[in-house]
This record gives sequence, C-alpha cells and structure tokens, in this order.
Amino acid sequence: MNADNRYVLAAMRDAARHQGILSVIGDSGAGKSILRRMLIEDLNKEGDTSVIVPCIFDKTRITAAGLCEAIIADISSENPKRSLEAKARQVERLLRMATQGGQRHVLLIEEAHDLTIPTLKYLKRFWEMEDGFTKLLGIVLIGQNELKEKLNERRHYDLREFIRRCMVVELSPLGKDIKPYLSHKFKRAGGDLTRVMDKSAIDAILKRLTREVRGIGSESLAYPLAVHNLLIRAMNAAADLGETKVTAEIVKEV
Repeated sequence: MNADNRYVLAAMRDAARHQGILSVIGDSGAGKSILRRMLIEDLNKEGDTSVIVPCIFDKTRITAAGLCEAIIADISSENPKRSLEAKARQVERLLRMATQGGQRHVLLIEEAHDLTIPTLKYLKRFWEMEDGFTKLLGIVLIGQNELKEKLNERRHYDLREFIRRCMVVELSPLGKDIKPYLSHKFKRAGGDLTRVMDKSAIDAILKRLTREVRGIGSESLAYPLAVHNLLIRAMNAAADLGETKVTAEIVKEV
C-alpha cells in the first residue's frame, strides 16, 4: 500500500460511510479488486455499513429493476414487488427504516465500465433517495479506463447530472514505488529482492513497461500485474541461463 493506494481506499471508505458517489478507475491489474476486498473487510468489521453487490455477470444488462432487486435481496428477506414503481417504493422504505436504525448502505459495482449510460443515469436517482437531509445510499463504482471515458461530460452531456456529483479517483502505476513494492512481495514469500535482482533489472522493468503515446508522451504501464508477469518471465529466463540474478539484459530479452 503506497500513498496513492491509501488515498483511494480512504476515498472508498468515505463514500461508503457518508453516502457519496465515487468511481475508482484503474487499468487491468492495477489493484482494484484488492482494494475492494479491503474495503468490504473493513466495513464488515465495523458493522454499521452494509455492502450491496449486484451479482449479475453481464453488467451491460443491469437495469433499474435489477438494482432494486439486488438491494431488496441484500438488506431484507422480502420478495420484490412486481412493478418498477412498487419496487422503488419498497427499496426506499427498506433503506429509510435501516438508516433510522443506524445502519448505512453502499451499492458497490465492479466492472462498472460495462454499465450503460441509461443505467448510470438511474444510479443518480438511487442516490437521491433520502430521509430529510440524510442520504440513504452511497455508491462506489469500480472499473477500467473505459469508465473514465463514460464520465467525460463532453462526450456524454446527457449524463452531466451524475458526472457532476461523482468523485473520480484513479489508481496510478507503481513508478518510484516499484522497489519497495517488490521488496515487500519477496519478503512475504520468504525471499530477499537483492539476492534475486540487481538495481539495473528494476530500472529495466520500469523502462520495458513504458510506452510512447502520440500527443501525450510517455505512459507507464507498471501496474502490479504487469510487473509480476514480466518479472516471472525474467526469473525463469535467468534460471534457464544459470544466472544467479535477474539483470537488465535478461529483462530486455524476455
């Protein structure tokens, strides 16, 4: 957990406990799922914030009715009403009763980059449910970089009501934190980074995972999963060559 990770986790906790709207955006393998697990574990230990997680695999098929059914199933033993109007009233009643009893709720959706624009619009309606000045539901969306494009007001002006109320945080690549990160990973496995890699190899990994993007400049892809995959290949190559350490030359060749 570097400073960026701690900030993102704190933002997730704040949105969950104080009924905000937050989007967590990161590339594949950036650590989104780990932060989600940490958030759920923390909230479960505290006990006063319930996490609602829609289980539909195809997020493009999530509807307002489906969200209502997920909320009802996770916070009560009632059967959902038949019409959407009745379901919405049922959701608001259940959330209000729970909130008055001291229980908070947060709707957490992974793979949120697959959500449709109409569904994102509906989410604002869910967030607007309240008891006086108290919001009844927090919303945390977790998705890949495509979600950032959907939250671009210039591209989706019709979504502005949601976008202007949604805080966005992004998971950054490891960058200068790659050495302490790898030291931690090796230590957890009972190893020592300095016995496996030399400094040139760490610098070479960062360089290999940097690409040039026209009009932008250099872009780092040194997210945990990408670092792991490259390092595994380099360690296997070093073993095949009979080398005692991974060097920059080996990293460049894999």
